[in-house]
Amino acid sequence: MENASNQRNSGDSLMRRPTVQPTGREVTFGEDELIVSKTDLAGVVTYANDVFLRVSGYSEVEIIGKPHNIIRHPDMPRTVFKLLWDTIQSGEEIFAYVVNLAKNGDHYWVFAHVTPSVDAHGAVVGYHSSRRVPYPDALPKVRALYKTLCDIERSQPDPRSALEAGTRAVHETLAAKRCDYSQFVFSLSERTAMDLSV
Repeated sequence: MENASNQRNSGDSLMRRPTVQPTGREVTFGEDELIVSKTDLAGVVTYANDVFLRVSGYSEVEIIGKPHNIIRHPDMPRTVFKLLWDTIQSGEEIFAYVVNLAKNGDHYWVFAHVTPSVDAHGAVVGYHSSRRVPYPDALPKVRALYKTLCDIERSQPDPRSALEAGTRAVHETLAAKRCDYSQFVFSLSERTAMDLSV
C-alpha cells in the first residue's frame, strides 16, 4: 500500500473503486445514530462502531485492517476524496456529503465530519470520522455536483488529469460562490445554511 505522501500525490490509492457492483438500492440508518470509524495515517481502518458494521454489511473481522476505501462508491468523485485527504493531512477538519458502498452493493449517503486524531504531544496519529444521516434537501444538489465532477473525471485520459480537471472545477465553483469548501457544504441545506453574500 502506498504511504500517505504518495496517496496525496497520486490521489488514486485510497480512491480506487471497489470491485463490488452497485445494486442501486439505498439503505439508511437512524437520525439518532452515528456511523463512526477510525483509521491510521495511511487510511487503514482501526475501529468501526456497530452502526458502521450494520449499515456497511461488513463484520469487524472483515473491516479492521482494511483500507477505508473498501466502501468507496464509484459515483463519489476522486476530487472530493483528494480534497478530504489534503485537508485532514494538513491538520484541519472537513465536512462532506459522501455516498458509500455496502458489502452487498447497496449504497448509503452520509454527512461526514472527519478530523485528525492527535496523541498527548499533539502529533497526528490517525483520523476519526463521524457520519450522520444527510440533510434531505442537500442531496439533490450534491448528486448533481458529484455527477458533474465524475463526468469531468471520466472524460480525462488518466487519473492525474482527472484529478486536475476535477479540482479546477471545484475551485471554480468555490470562487464563484466566494467561499471555502466547508462553507459551500453547509450552504447546501437550509438546516446548515450560511449567508455567503457577506
